[in-house]
Amino acid sequence: MNIYKEMGISDCVSNLGEAALRDLKPRFEQIDEIAEICQMKVLKAMQECGVSEACLLGTTGYGYNDIGRDRLEEVYAHIFHTEDALVRPQITCGTHALALALMSNLRPGDELLSPVGKPYDTLEKVIGITPHPGSLAEYGISYAQVDLLKDGTFDYDGIKNAINDKTKLVTIQRSKGYQTRPSFSVKQIGELIHFIKEIRPDLTVMVDNCYGEFTETIEPTDVGADMVVGSLIKNPGGGLAPIGGYIAGTQKCVENAAYRLTSPGLGKEVGASLGVLKDFYQGLFLAPTVASSAEKGAIFAAKLFETLGFDTVPHSDEIRHDIIQSVILRSPERVIAFCQGIQAASPVDSMAMPYPDDMPGYDSKVIMAAGNFISGSSIELSADAPIREPYAVYFQGGLTFAHAKYGILRAVEELYQKKLIEIPD
Repeated sequence: MNIYKEMGISDCVSNLGEAALRDLKPRFEQIDEIAEICQMKVLKAMQECGVSEACLLGTTGYGYNDIGRDRLEEVYAHIFHTEDALVRPQITCGTHALALALMSNLRPGDELLSPVGKPYDTLEKVIGITPHPGSLAEYGISYAQVDLLKDGTFDYDGIKNAINDKTKLVTIQRSKGYQTRPSFSVKQIGELIHFIKEIRPDLTVMVDNCYGEFTETIEPTDVGADMVVGSLIKNPGGGLAPIGGYIAGTQKCVENAAYRLTSPGLGKEVGASLGVLKDFYQGLFLAPTVASSAEKGAIFAAKLFETLGFDTVPHSDEIRHDIIQSVILRSPERVIAFCQGIQAASPVDSMAMPYPDDMPGYDSKVIMAAGNFISGSSIELSADAPIREPYAVYFQGGLTFAHAKYGILRAVEELYQKKLIEIPD
């Protein structure tokens, strides 16, 4: 198309992309089917909960009797098939939501267990793996970890041996984070939860659901999770939510989190919605379609870079369980060029030039590309990477597939122009 040439994409890169797209049509049809089911699930929840125009308004001050806020939490509980939910703009990000869920449901002397290896970098200081004021470790909460086996599967023997009398809460990270392991399917998570509950039925199991919502027709709470936790500037916010996070689960888990978020004795009764409810509702309504666009973009990225000879996780032929695509680029120069290409494809700050730098919560320099309408929104087109071996870049988002497609083509073009890759004939 001439429009791509006008947008800085050379013919050889554009042709490479069109060839990849022809092979991906059957995959895209499967994703559309999942998105349709999830869309009906969201619509059904909104209808059953009686969402009205009054719910789109907001409150200030204490936020007492905020019908829209309370109804939205009912909708989330319906979607995730849980007893309750906490969905608030006062939850600032995914890490905050996870920290809130952990700190409110663990007590001094308890032990937190991760049976899926190292958690996402920003949780290291929350847990106290890296010492930090206010960590779980400072409150006398210990941490145990069972690494995955070499093939990326669960070490069931190791998990069984790690569970002890102090173990109180098990955390399962659905998505890969800054690792090159596969993300877990809801089915795999369910099998792990069943194994854990067979050993200790009283254990609380929390799933970090970030990047996974609406990529499958069921969620972790449908297979035994006591809590799912996520960010509204990822999948469930649909690109409209300007801030926020959610915790959906048992009434006890959610109540504990509410008392920690506000204060004991207040809990869910306070917390003004401050005019964001329309965006929360509408973003959630659009989320299945937006997530499917991002998923298609991830598969397109995988296919294109496999054609260029790079390893990808997951492979373009694999069934996906989240929107994150990692590409093993094997050099810092390629990682930087990739991210600069994504930035150049952005609707906001396309003229900016990202470079690696120190970031709060990370132990190595990180490069982040995101010219978004919502700052830091990773359901919008974005890419980031720690500058460390094996020099993998993590691509995600795209509110529309057309934008995700262009972003990937622009990243390839950047690598090509800097002679960091060769385009096959």
